Amino acid sequence: MNSDPTLNADLHCHSVISDGTLTPEALAERAKAGGVALWSLTDHDEIGGQGRAIAAAKAVGLPYLTGTEISVTFAGRVVHIVGLGFDHEARELADGLRATRGGREARAREMAAGLDQVGIPGAFEGALKYVGNPDLISRTHFARFLVDAGHCSDIPEVFRRFLTEGKPGFVPHKWAALRDAVGWITRAGGIAVIAHPGRYDFTPTEEYALITEFMAHGGRGIEVVTGSHTTAEFQQYADTAVEFGLLASRGSDFHSPDESRIDLGSLPPLPARLTPVWEALSDRIHA
Repeated sequence: MNSDPTLNADLHCHSVISDGTLTPEALAERAKAGGVALWSLTDHDEIGGQGRAIAAAKAVGLPYLTGTEISVTFAGRVVHIVGLGFDHEARELADGLRATRGGREARAREMAAGLDQVGIPGAFEGALKYVGNPDLISRTHFARFLVDAGHCSDIPEVFRRFLTEGKPGFVPHKWAALRDAVGWITRAGGIAVIAHPGRYDFTPTEEYALITEFMAHGGRGIEVVTGSHTTAEFQQYADTAVEFGLLASRGSDFHSPDESRIDLGSLPPLPARLTPVWEALSDRIHA
């Protein structure tokens, strides 16, 4: 099973512990019902839900890999690195993620102040109502508040009007360095994976720089089939995986039944020519 590239693995999703809307237990049940055969919960900059996810997966008979998604700053932009199959009790990883989360409240209050200046008061308190973990208040929580309060019709509109660079609710955050994020994951026994590379709008030169620096620090994988990639990007990043000798990963990036375009378990399989990341993590799977 573990070397099969066509395995229905979903190794990227989020719970209420970061910016998803379902509990780890509900996600495990949804993944199992959706036909997922190997699952990972990858909350943003957080591993506090891993114990619950392991137990929930075991309860429904679903093989599980530990996971997280770390925000890093690279070339002045935010890039996400997924970690899979690590020791979720590793102190260095936990401490690094705690430091990365630091400053989110101050950033959120600045975002709320910017929104207040354009006639949207109470955004900080409003966003907090959607937060399962106050240490991880994010733009997504503000977006949910703005939609439900009637300021925008959907979350993409919120980001276009208020929460991207140059807009009134945008405040940058200094994330982890690429070297540090990859190091935390690998020293905890896991494999680092570049998440949804098609989302970053890098030039070919910038993307090459990201991949080569990532690999120089010990990164070994790349998401090929993921919820935000087009069919053409599935093939593009399959070629990238082959070119650089990277392990291929697959995940829906599921956040919510009401918001996510792709449900758990509903992605097409990895192209057969690729080596799946789970092949290198067979001894780290919780069964």
